Amino acid sequence: MDILQYSDDHRAFRERLRAFCEKEVTPYADQWEQAHIVPRQVWRKMGQAGFLCPTVAPEFGGLGGDFLYALIVAEELSRTGQTGLIASLHSDITVPYIDAFGSAELKRRYLPGCVSGDIVTAIAMTEPGAGSDLAAMQTTAVEDGDEVVLNGSKTFISNGVICDLVVLAARDPATVDKHQAVSLYVVEADTPGFKKGRQLDKMGWHSQDTAELFFNDCRIPVRNRLGEKGAGFFLLMEKLQQERLACAMGAVAAAEHIVAYTVDYCKRTEAGGKPLSRSQAVQFALVEMTTELKVSRTFMEKLIADHMEKKTIIVEVSMAKYWCTDAVNRIANRALEVIGEYGILEACPMVRALRDTRVMSIFAGTNEIMKGIAAKFMGL
Repeated sequence: MDILQYSDDHRAFRERLRAFCEKEVTPYADQWEQAHIVPRQVWRKMGQAGFLCPTVAPEFGGLGGDFLYALIVAEELSRTGQTGLIASLHSDITVPYIDAFGSAELKRRYLPGCVSGDIVTAIAMTEPGAGSDLAAMQTTAVEDGDEVVLNGSKTFISNGVICDLVVLAARDPATVDKHQAVSLYVVEADTPGFKKGRQLDKMGWHSQDTAELFFNDCRIPVRNRLGEKGAGFFLLMEKLQQERLACAMGAVAAAEHIVAYTVDYCKRTEAGGKPLSRSQAVQFALVEMTTELKVSRTFMEKLIADHMEKKTIIVEVSMAKYWCTDAVNRIANRALEVIGEYGILEACPMVRALRDTRVMSIFAGTNEIMKGIAAKFMGL
């Protein structure tokens, strides 16, 4: 029996999304790569078609669907050859903080726009001097009456240029315990004192905008805090399970695209009068790549099923994040070796795939951090 059980609604959703991508996304992937950004209207089109935040409740415009919808979106977008329309960051990583920890007022104010695509979100945790160690962050949040004053900077923020709304992690400098000093806040992009810095030029993910963010005496209402004061670190830890699972999903989806392309290329490309796929060395390589993909896929699906049952799988998703993202890097490198000379040309889609997969082992906590988390919980 399959680990994941899809309903007719799931299958219909996939068919609609695939048709949407074929019309609105794939034809423009190269254009977005060159522009280094995805036009805002594409986010709106995706939201209006019902493909953003599908797990949000119908009262806020969402489908009220399960986490399988997130997997379907990750899989179908991976087929488009671009990474700029990064729906998982918006739908599965950032918006869930508002959905789970926001007040009724914040939910009413922001969730409908997040679902429709009128609001594009980003999450701001990483700083120039604080990456995976969230307790070391320096951005401060000081309460002043019914307002909070924010000061500091964030870097490597995906959707940093295009975002309308940021979920920001900041600390109270008066609180000695660093883990109890962090709170989460929702900050609108047009708030005075909030400035978007330069767009960063990256090795891969060229169509996805990444930027620095600066907060200089930026004042927001206290009611824009998510959850209780000082609970931010623990809220982040709670949602990082889903974030790292989403990373594994993206890696597996990318690996499937790479393997499918490489197998097809080897079947239709001849060398010495016969298809590359008839060479035993190539056959072995393709079998090894496919096996590694299937192992990753099975592990990921089991964790999705556990996550949907609300099980605590912190150790397992840490393992899956490092395993699946390392695997897609190995598969991408092997694909170029198998493809050969064509693999050095920008015309080969696997060149972009290689660039885009490389960062997966770094973001959302490096794979070394993932192994450290697993080791700690294993009592090592």
